[in-house]
Amino acid sequence: MASVKLASLVIRTLAKPISNQIKHQSQEHPRFRQLCVDIAQWSYRSEYRLRTSLLGESPKAIKPLSEARGSSRLQLYRAVQNGANILAEGFLFTVAAGLVLAETWRSSRSTSKRRDAIDDQIEELQGKVADLENQLVESKKLAEEQWEELRTR
Repeated sequence: MASVKLASLVIRTLAKPISNQIKHQSQEHPRFRQLCVDIAQWSYRSEYRLRTSLLGESPKAIKPLSEARGSSRLQLYRAVQNGANILAEGFLFTVAAGLVLAETWRSSRSTSKRRDAIDDQIEELQGKVADLENQLVESKKLAEEQWEELRTR
């Protein structure tokens, strides 16, 4: 049990630098940078649609991130950062969720094994009780026969 928790802690600790590496790589690779921009754009559109539908704001055309605010160079940097943050946080969440699911599965499996062992012990004890009841019936019959034999003498 302690080793599983320790392994879980190690995996979480290792996931954080990987998450930071995802953020760092988003600045260096053009394809990855574009992926981050696309994710940030999707996030911006989703947020905007939620605001218009839930809060009742006036429905306006959703502008791309680069047109929504200020300078395009600064906006591109923000979009890449937002996309990279979404990817990094998604990675950390996936790792944490995977660890929770693995622990739940392991726990249910050990509970199942324990339950099976208890069922086997109950069956064994029931068999012993049945054998003892049969021996008791036989002993009672033998005692009655011996009593009858002694009474008739």
